[in-house]
Amino acid sequence: MLIPFKIIRQYERAVGFRLGKFIGLRGPGLTVWVPIADDIRRVDLREAFVEIPRQNAITKDNAPIEIDFLIYYKVMEEVAEKSVLYVQDFRGALSGIATTSLRAVIGDIPLDDVLAKRDQINQVLRVKLDEVTERWGIKITAVEIKEIIPPAGIQQAMNRQMAAERERRAVVLEAEGKRQASITVAEGEKAAAILKAEGDRQSAILRAEGSRQAAILNAEGFSAALDKINSVAITADFKTMSLQYFQTLKELGASPSTKYIFPMEFTSLLEPFLRMGNNQQTDEDRTVPR
Repeated sequence: MLIPFKIIRQYERAVGFRLGKFIGLRGPGLTVWVPIADDIRRVDLREAFVEIPRQNAITKDNAPIEIDFLIYYKVMEEVAEKSVLYVQDFRGALSGIATTSLRAVIGDIPLDDVLAKRDQINQVLRVKLDEVTERWGIKITAVEIKEIIPPAGIQQAMNRQMAAERERRAVVLEAEGKRQASITVAEGEKAAAILKAEGDRQSAILRAEGSRQAAILNAEGFSAALDKINSVAITADFKTMSLQYFQTLKELGASPSTKYIFPMEFTSLLEPFLRMGNNQQTDEDRTVPR
């Protein structure tokens, strides 16, 4: 029994043919077909991928390399019938176009750029493949290179280069570390010297301030002593001062010294006593009866 109903899933579209002639797309959901006369081809609209096995290619500088990569694609819903009407096996056709496009792209790039610019190569391949598959209703969404294998001699040279580069970086880092350590030590010594100099300066300032205060106090004490002596000397009469001089002479006479130096003013100190003695003698002479 022929069933005239077909269920088309959400991610599918049915390319319908009636008596061998394209009649349109159907789906998703329940669709009705004429038994015997109608035929359908299901098209998956989900994103899928094709894995391209390892391919040999030659770079611009004639270095042979091996590359394998993935191609992500999807059938465009609006023109899904093209993937059935315009190409017999779009997956096989896509694989063949990818192989030839890869060799063309790699042939225009030096080996160093092939190894260093994967993203750029992926983008160029995607654009080239998309231009071809557009007529089949296929959209290339991404190209991803899995692995690039250069010749063994080049791999050894690259390994030596990487080892030399790592050693150079290690030397640079070690030198930079020593430089930073030297700078840190110098800055520490500089800070310590500054602190020490500041401490010495403060100490000198404090000592000078102490000396100044001590000198002021000594001067004030000496001034007070002079004021006291002056106040006492003002009240002392001449006789008292003379007696003090004689006391001093008495003390000088008791010393073992044999030479004495008297100031010129000393004779002036004796004149009052001489006058007193003369006056007393005159008074006695006057009192004697004749």
